[in-house]
Amino acid sequence: MRILVTADPEIEVPPRLYGGIERIVDGLVRHLRGRGHKVCLVAKAGSQCAADAFHAWPGASSLSRRDTLANSLALWRAARSFKPDVIHSFSRLAYLTPLLRGRTPIVMSFQRDPTLRTVSTALRLAAPGVLRFTGCSDYIAACGRRAGGDWSGIPNFFEIDALKFSPAVAPDAPLCFLSRVESIKGAHWAIEIARRTGRRLVIAGNHADSGAEGDYWRTQVEPWIGRDGIEYVGAVDDVAKNRVLGEAAAMVVPIQWDEPFGIVFAEALACGTPVISCPRGSLPEIVRQGVDGFLIRSIEEGCEAVGKLPGIDRAGCRRRAEQEYAPQVVVSRYVDLYERARAELAARR
Repeated sequence: MRILVTADPEIEVPPRLYGGIERIVDGLVRHLRGRGHKVCLVAKAGSQCAADAFHAWPGASSLSRRDTLANSLALWRAARSFKPDVIHSFSRLAYLTPLLRGRTPIVMSFQRDPTLRTVSTALRLAAPGVLRFTGCSDYIAACGRRAGGDWSGIPNFFEIDALKFSPAVAPDAPLCFLSRVESIKGAHWAIEIARRTGRRLVIAGNHADSGAEGDYWRTQVEPWIGRDGIEYVGAVDDVAKNRVLGEAAAMVVPIQWDEPFGIVFAEALACGTPVISCPRGSLPEIVRQGVDGFLIRSIEEGCEAVGKLPGIDRAGCRRRAEQEYAPQVVVSRYVDLYERARAELAARR
């Protein structure tokens, strides 16, 4: 197949440092090409992703109306030049407007809650069978279905072989918190759970210095650093991530919001590390209660979960990651969707 893939104009593919969707798009392009497909990428100028064809967005901002018009035209031109069998967008739905009445199937992927009005408008504009959607979790897909359309929940993936499996940890292994240190990630819960259970806690991730989240850091997290076994190691690269996760008895990130996906939870499982979080957003899809970790509704339940960690099979956590979030698994789901989209659109003609 010939597949045209897009990413937002603000982000280089792959990212120069840590990145989220930029890494997903880069990995998707690489793995599609590894299967023999031809791939065209439309992304920010300067992107180094090795695609068969590349077009740079002329507009730099997803929020600018002028740039949106320019990028819509640029995408239409890229499609005319590359002649894809399928268009897969990880960028703005508005950029697809000139292509919605065409004969090429389009897959629009969402990494966060969709704007329902925008989705329903696009469906009204699109020719029958042209447009379908994916969410990075069943939770996001379910949100989108309220606007109508064909939705599939397909999770994000990561290079699982880059994460080392730790089959066992020391009896006094610490807990870890690996995420951006902000209120919605529940670092304050993680600290209290660690203190009440007498476990060390390694906190890894960036934090804000100003605004409400800066206040959160200064009042609810920073005062505990260096006390009661609470350690802060800052942002971590891939090597340090392996160490922090692999040496931990569990990753404790008790989210206080509806997480769209959260790749770090799947990465923890790949290291064999159970997850303690909350049953919000996509977490019930990632963590099976008592199997891959525990989903808690209070600090008290978090303390109980820590006591049950010896009952979790770390090898089972790794298998879960391999079966659900390995590149070959997720890319196969996308390829199956492309083929279904092509077949169903062809049947309408």
